[in-house]
Amino acid sequence: MSTTRLKRPAIWRPLALTVALLGFQGYLGFSAIGGQFGIENRAEILLDIDQLKAKSSALQAEIDDYRHRATLMDPRRLDPDIVTERARSLLNMANVDDIIVMVDPRSGKPISSKFQELATDELTAIIEADSTL
Repeated sequence: MSTTRLKRPAIWRPLALTVALLGFQGYLGFSAIGGQFGIENRAEILLDIDQLKAKSSALQAEIDDYRHRATLMDPRRLDPDIVTERARSLLNMANVDDIIVMVDPRSGKPISSKFQELATDELTAIIEADSTL
């Protein structure tokens, strides 16, 4: 009579699998709490979201401003006053009917009529000095 010997399953395979799965769960737990996108960094993430929303709204306002400027240049909507005003400012020209107010370039304040001649001479010297640079 022959006996068959049964092979006992190795204990190290299920044990290794258990240890590996426990290690993986530990890693996931650590990441959920202290990782880059975890619970501890949630306040930082929310602050970043608020800053990006503010930046987005500022950029959207700037985009709207550029769109408004572009619609002003549409040939079907051109306002003659805007066109002449822009042309005069770009060409540094004035119309006969325009009132010209001299402004001190250093302070940005209008110059009084009492000192207009003196200021004109000073401003001419300043403008000539700036143009030589």
